[in-house]
Amino acid sequence: MAAGCAYGRVLVTGIRSRAAEPMILSFTVYKTIHVIGVVMLVGNVTATSIWKVFADRTGNVQIMAFAQRLVTITDWLLTVPGIVLIIAGGFGSAWAANISPFATAWLRASELLFVLAGVIWVAILVPTQIRQARSARDFAVSGIVPEAYRRDALRWLWWGIIATVMLIAAVMLMVAKP
Repeated sequence: MAAGCAYGRVLVTGIRSRAAEPMILSFTVYKTIHVIGVVMLVGNVTATSIWKVFADRTGNVQIMAFAQRLVTITDWLLTVPGIVLIIAGGFGSAWAANISPFATAWLRASELLFVLAGVIWVAILVPTQIRQARSARDFAVSGIVPEAYRRDALRWLWWGIIATVMLIAAVMLMVAKP
C-alpha cells in the first residue's frame, strides 16, 4: 500500500515498513487534530458572524441579546479550543514529520496570518464583544438598543471579516503549499 505524508515532500512511499508506521500514525493523528481545530475555528467565526448579523437585523431585543450571548458561548466552546487544537496539531505534525514548523515560506506566512488574526481577535474583537454583551444584557431588559451597540456591531463585523479572511488565506497556504 502506498503511503505518503509531509509538507511538500513525500516521507514514505511504496510499501510501508513497520519502522515507518509509528511516525505516519503520529503525523496522521496530529494532522487530524490540526484540521479539526481549523474546522472549529473557521466554522465558528464564519457561522457566528452570519447568524449574529441576521439576529441584529431583526431589531428584536430578545433575539439580539440571545445572539450576543451565543457569540460568547461559542467562542469559549469552539473558537478557543479550535485555536488550541490548531497549535497543538500543527506543531505536533511538524514534529512527527521531523521538520521545523518554520521551515518553509508558506508555513511562516500561514503562521503569521494566524497570529495577525489572533491579534485582531484579542485586541479588537474580544473587547468589542464584551461591550456588546454588557449592552445586550441591559437592552434585553430596557428594550432600547443604544447606538453604541450598533457601532460596535459594525466594528465587530468588519474586523471579524478581516480576521476571517486572514484565516482563510492561511488555510489556502496550508493546502497549496506554494
